[in-house]
Amino acid sequence: MFSPADREHMAEALRLAEKGLFTATPNPRVGCVIVRDGQAVGAGWHEKTGEPHAEVLALRAAGERARGATAYVSLEPCSHHGRTPPCVDALIKTGIARVVAAMQDPNSQVAGSGFAALRAAGIQVESGLMQDEARALNIGFVARMSRGRPWVRMKIAASLDGRTALANGQSRWITGPEARRDGHAWRARACAVLTGIGTVRDDDPQLNVREVETARQPLKVVVDSRLQLPLSAKLLASGKVLVAAAVDDQAGIAALQDKGAEVVVLPNARGKVELTELMRELARRDINEVHVEAGFKLNGSLLGEGLVDELLIYLAPCILGDSAYGMFSLPELAHLDRKRLVQFADMQTIGSDLRILARVVN
Repeated sequence: MFSPADREHMAEALRLAEKGLFTATPNPRVGCVIVRDGQAVGAGWHEKTGEPHAEVLALRAAGERARGATAYVSLEPCSHHGRTPPCVDALIKTGIARVVAAMQDPNSQVAGSGFAALRAAGIQVESGLMQDEARALNIGFVARMSRGRPWVRMKIAASLDGRTALANGQSRWITGPEARRDGHAWRARACAVLTGIGTVRDDDPQLNVREVETARQPLKVVVDSRLQLPLSAKLLASGKVLVAAAVDDQAGIAALQDKGAEVVVLPNARGKVELTELMRELARRDINEVHVEAGFKLNGSLLGEGLVDELLIYLAPCILGDSAYGMFSLPELAHLDRKRLVQFADMQTIGSDLRILARVVN
C-alpha cells in the first residue's frame, strides 16, 4: 500500500512534529510535508496553540506547487473551527491530490470527519503509515482524548537496590548531574509536574524546568489533603500552581490564593484526595502528560489506583540498604500472581546512571 518513498516522507513529517515536543501542548505535535513529483516542496510543524497548524505552514511554503501534490501529515487534518480555521479547507482549496496521514485524530470533534471531508472533495486519502510512531509522539493527547485522563509518567531516582531516600528523608543527590538534566528534559515535555506534600516538606523543590532551555513551564500540582503547604514553599515563588486538597478550609484556601495558587477540593471517603478525579480534572484543563516526582507514599497510591502509565527510573551505581525508603508504598502480597507487571520500553546509560523506561502492564 505504501511505498519506500511514502515512508521516507512520513518519517520527515514525524521529525518535524517532534519540534513541537515542548511547545505544542495542549494541541498535538504535528508535522506536514508537501511532495510533488517526488520532491518536497513545502514543510511545516505546529509550534503552539493559536498559531498556524502544520498543514497551513507547509502549504504556504509550497505555494502553487501544492496543486496536484501529496501531503504527508502525522495526524488527520482537523475539520473544525478552533483557534484556527479547519486544515481540510486549506488542503482542498490549494488543490492537493492525495493526503497520507499517520493516524486518525482521537479528538471526537475530528475522529474521521477530516478524512471524510477530503474524500468528499475528491482527494485520495490513506492512513496508518507509521501509526505507532505517531501515537508515541502524541501519547498524552491520545490518552486525554480517548479516556479522559492524561498520560502519567512517574520519574524515580533510586539506588541500585531500589531506595529513593535515607530514613531521615535525605535524597539529594542519589543520581548524577547528567541524569538530573535528563529528568528536566522530561519535565519540559510534560504539561504538569505533580508531587505530594511530603516531598515539599522534605525537599522544598522549585518543581520547574531549569536544567534545559524551555519556552514554557509546566503547571505545578501538589497533592495536599489537609492544606499543609507552607506559604514559604519555593514552588509558590513563580509559575502556575494547583493544589489538590481534601478539606474545604476557606482560610487555608484564601492564604494559598493570595500566593497565586489555585485550590481544588476533591475528597474521597478516606479523607484523602481522590486521585482519579484529580486526573480527570487535569484532563479538563487540557493537560496531556503528567510528570510525577513524588515520594514512596504518593507513588504507591497512584500505582495502586491504576493511574500510572509509564515509569521513568534512574538507577544509580550505589546501595543504600533496607532502612532507606523504597519506590512505592504498597500492600503486602501473599501470592506472586498478584505482582504488578511492567514492559521495558527503553534502557540506556545517562552519565553514570542507568535510565529505564517501562510501561505499566496491569
